[in-house]
Amino acid sequence: MKRALAGLLAVMSVGVHNCAAGAAASPDDSWISKIRKDHPRLFFNKDTWPQVRQRALNQEKEWYSELKRRVDQYPTNPTSASRETSPAYRPTGSGRYEAVTLPKPREWGSEAMQTAFVYLMTGERKYLETAKRMLRVSAAAYHDCYQKGMGVNWYSTSRVSAFAAYDWIFNDLTPDERRDILTPLLKHVEATQPRRDRPPIYRIGTSGPHEGFYGEQNIVWFAGLAAHNDGIEDATASRFLRLGYEYNQELFRFREQCAGDDGGLASATVGYAMGAYPWSQFNFLYTWRSAIGEDVAARWPHLAYFPVWIIWNWLPGARPREFGSGDTYHYTNELPIHGLYTHMTQIMDFYGRSQPDCAALAAHIREILPADVRRYAWSYPIYPFLLSQLEKAPPPRAPQDTNVKARHFEALGQIFMRSGSGPDDTYSLFTIGSRVPSHKQHDENNFIIYKKGYLALDSGTRGSETGTQLRHYYSQTVAHNCVLIHMPGEPFPGYWGPASNEPEGKISCGGTYRTTGGKCVAFETNPHFTYVAGDATSCYRPQKCKLALRQFVFVMPNHFVICDRVVSTKAEYRKDWLLHTQNEPRVAGAQFRADEGEGRLFCRTLYPKDPVLGKIGGPGKEFFACGKNWELEPQVEKTRKAKALFGNWRIEVSPATPRTDDVLLHLIEVGGQTTASMTPSELIEKDGIVGVRFQAGQNSATVTFATRGEPTGRVRIASGEKILTEKDLAREVAPQAGLAAKP
Repeated sequence: MKRALAGLLAVMSVGVHNCAAGAAASPDDSWISKIRKDHPRLFFNKDTWPQVRQRALNQEKEWYSELKRRVDQYPTNPTSASRETSPAYRPTGSGRYEAVTLPKPREWGSEAMQTAFVYLMTGERKYLETAKRMLRVSAAAYHDCYQKGMGVNWYSTSRVSAFAAYDWIFNDLTPDERRDILTPLLKHVEATQPRRDRPPIYRIGTSGPHEGFYGEQNIVWFAGLAAHNDGIEDATASRFLRLGYEYNQELFRFREQCAGDDGGLASATVGYAMGAYPWSQFNFLYTWRSAIGEDVAARWPHLAYFPVWIIWNWLPGARPREFGSGDTYHYTNELPIHGLYTHMTQIMDFYGRSQPDCAALAAHIREILPADVRRYAWSYPIYPFLLSQLEKAPPPRAPQDTNVKARHFEALGQIFMRSGSGPDDTYSLFTIGSRVPSHKQHDENNFIIYKKGYLALDSGTRGSETGTQLRHYYSQTVAHNCVLIHMPGEPFPGYWGPASNEPEGKISCGGTYRTTGGKCVAFETNPHFTYVAGDATSCYRPQKCKLALRQFVFVMPNHFVICDRVVSTKAEYRKDWLLHTQNEPRVAGAQFRADEGEGRLFCRTLYPKDPVLGKIGGPGKEFFACGKNWELEPQVEKTRKAKALFGNWRIEVSPATPRTDDVLLHLIEVGGQTTASMTPSELIEKDGIVGVRFQAGQNSATVTFATRGEPTGRVRIASGEKILTEKDLAREVAPQAGLAAKP
């Protein structure tokens, strides 16, 4: 996947704003001549409507009945009156703006889409009249929001829905009605687009093609397509159409590089990737098919690999869980599965023929979802009616090769490891080499370990996004299982979220200053062990760090050997090796243990020989960094703290003697809480080599590492006299691809 990574950097360097510059003169505008001249053309057309209608009356009869029931409850004379309030930016008269809270008008874009669909299904004019009123009220509400300095919605969904509703009822509107509805909608879209003189809008949806692409830029494609060549604002529609096309091409190109031949979307944070991120791609595929008449899904096979990434993020439980990396709330660490039934259904529909194995895995994911979420999501309730190939998709099929014990998602910088796929197995996630910045924290070379509970976890929470913990603790290296290098006076590296003006908020807590830029220098996996080497040197400021290399060996099923080589520019820059636990660890000399759920972790510091173990946490110090505890917001403290997986404790391991060059070697053992003591181990130390010999269940294991030069080492695992494996650690990244994870 090396070419894919190089391509990703090239795509990112071009910049999304170049799309706007190129929109006026696309190299090939021949596709525009293929757009249908009639309406409808968004999501379905005159030719496909009979099939859509039949599906609503047959295969998706229950879903349509629920949709119609909801529509029948909407007011026939909707207004913008609402009790809702929203923050807004109000001009002060001196060229500045202040944050205020103002009444927010009610808009009906999504409801207009639903009502227009029911009109097409029934032909009853009451639905037509209601849809028209909803669109007029919504357009006025959109303008009112912007005049007040507040965003309509972080998501484009309701505005996309409004244009679809207009398109669907176009044939039953008079010329004056078309102009009266369309013109203000187009003016709103114009006002939303990025430009230098746009006044500040509180929480305007800025998510572009390199992110979720569900913000204001997402709307232009649908606006241009709905208004194309109808004699109403044709110049504006043409500009939007070209710009929307360029945005979507950029979206697909970027996500193709993010996924490569592995899978995933434009963020490694599951709440985003499994939530709203897929909408933009599916919506473009649907509308290109309905307006142009071409199914182009097979040209973009990377989207078919999405289920592969999902299944590696899946932790066992009655409610599937996630690892908790990235911008996850950590309230429960339950996998965000509410949209997966819809997403997987669309993978089956679009890719059942071109990527049958991936479609079968998508069907398997649908099948193993808890019963209460095996239903469509309401964000775009028309999706079920658009399915045209679902019944022809392959049957569910689980991953077949259980010997694949690790999966490297290169562009996302994730290596998932597991001893198996059952509730008693061990699972780990190692983060290194991310090239995707969206919701990527300061966590290069971080690891998470799960066995019957979260035994080494990411700590803190984004909470309600109103407190300073998000920016100053939760997103920083100190909140992860990484290494800190403390350089006095190092500037705070930043992140999104509210900033602290206190002195503690101005300085770094010893972590990285870049969220991306690390490099996976080696990776291999086999039935006995998985190995990854991560070089995060470039993520630390060069003024303090010459080397930050971590070698991570998972000896299956329950042991981890971690060797860190850290070279600072000055000996007095203290180094801390961190491991975060949910509950209070018990420390005994150079060893500690901690429990969570039904699991237990033991950790032993083997090197240096003069370690200092510090325990930080408990009431008032759960999120302590830079001399301050970064408290939870009051509402989060009250409702979430008791059961949330915020990681209330951490162990810090530091060399007692200041040095520029340090090697830190740790052995971790995980198991159930019936495990009373940690396995014995023996330190191996000789010129240029450090390692450990230990008993790994019924097997004996020896793992050694070079202490200087290239990241090398050796592993030997034996069962009695039988050698199971004995080899040098890999010096390069083993390639993996597709569902089978084979080169």
